Parts: sequence; structure tokens; C-alpha cells
Amino acid sequence: MSLNREQWAIEWQRLRDVDWRDLDIKEAGGWPLLLKVLSCCLALLATLSVMLWFVVSEQRESFKEAQREEVGLLSEYRSKASEAAFLPEMREQLATLEGQIARLRTMLPTDAEIPSLLDSISDAAIDNRLTIETIRLRPTLTQAHYVEQPLDIQVRGDYHQLARFSADIASLPRMVTQHDFTLEPVEERGDTLRLSLLARTYRYLEPGDQPPTDGVEPL
Repeated sequence: MSLNREQWAIEWQRLRDVDWRDLDIKEAGGWPLLLKVLSCCLALLATLSVMLWFVVSEQRESFKEAQREEVGLLSEYRSKASEAAFLPEMREQLATLEGQIARLRTMLPTDAEIPSLLDSISDAAIDNRLTIETIRLRPTLTQAHYVEQPLDIQVRGDYHQLARFSADIASLPRMVTQHDFTLEPVEERGDTLRLSLLARTYRYLEPGDQPPTDGVEPL
């Protein structure tokens, strides 16, 4: 629809004469043409604004989600980068620990070496001119990763002989710890003393090993 110059002037005058306070949407069909066009433009603009708001809101939420994901990925990257930075040091510490465990295991007697260990303790007593009263195995005690083998030891001699005997036990190639020392005179008048102690040696428990059978072998 096209309007000539005179019609435009008429419609413009009608628009100027409109009392905006008396406008009723129910009477929109009788509104001046320019008012109808203006109303349509405003309605279209409002519709486009609402559509744009929904689109922008959705994009804004997607952007926020992407930001949250970026923060999570950066945090994960920093964590992994920190772990990677400490990895060589951790490997070195692990290798050192494994070496210490391996050296410790070489100090622990096997089940077959227990009789030989008893012989070594007996030889230490003989070398120090002690009288052996008891060297006897107690029942074994199974722990989480090792088997504990207690031994009762009772010998007689003078103070210096007993001290050297204790030092010789401590210097054995296999680990033997000494506990519950008791030192008492054998005679009321004399230098001979009786040393009673509980010694313990240990055996590493390999995965799949069966609990050891208790045994008592007095010497």
C-alpha cells in the first residue's frame, strides 16, 4: 500500500490528533494508519528483543559452563603437572626404600637358617667361656609381613664375658634383638653371674607363605 503526499499529510494530522489517553486496543481497527504501523513496529521490536534475550541468555549460560569446565581442566592440568614434577623424586625415594628393604631382608634368616643361627649363638657363648644353661626356641609369632621367632637364652659367666657375649649376638650377620635382661649372681660370694634374656629374630613372610609350624629345640 502506497500513499501520496496528500494522504501522508492527512494520516500525519490524524496521528497528531490522537488522544493517547483514550486509546483502546479493542478499537485498534479504527486507529490512524501511522499509529497502526508504529504499533506493529513496536510489537515486532519487542518480540525480537525477547527472542534476542533468550538467545543471549542461552549463550551466556553456555559460556559460563565453558568457563567452569576450563577452570576444572586447568586445575586438573596443574595437579598432574605437579605430580609429574615430583615423579622423578618419588621414583628415587622408592628405589632407595626398595634398596633398604632388600638390605634388611638379607639380614633376616630363612626358616632353614634358624638352626644355624642357634649354633652361632652357642658358639658366641663358648668363645666367651660361658656356661650354657638354656638356648631354646619359643613358638613363632606371625605378624602381617614377617614371622617373629623368640628364643630363651640363659648363660653363666663373669660380667665382662657376658658383656662380650651380648655384643657378639648384636654383631651377628642375621638380625637378633635382645630383650628382658635379667642378671643375678649364681653364688652369694663369687664373680659368676647368670644372664637370662629373650632374643628375637625375624623372617620375612613372602606372599603365599603358609604360617610356620611352631617348634621347640632346646640346646
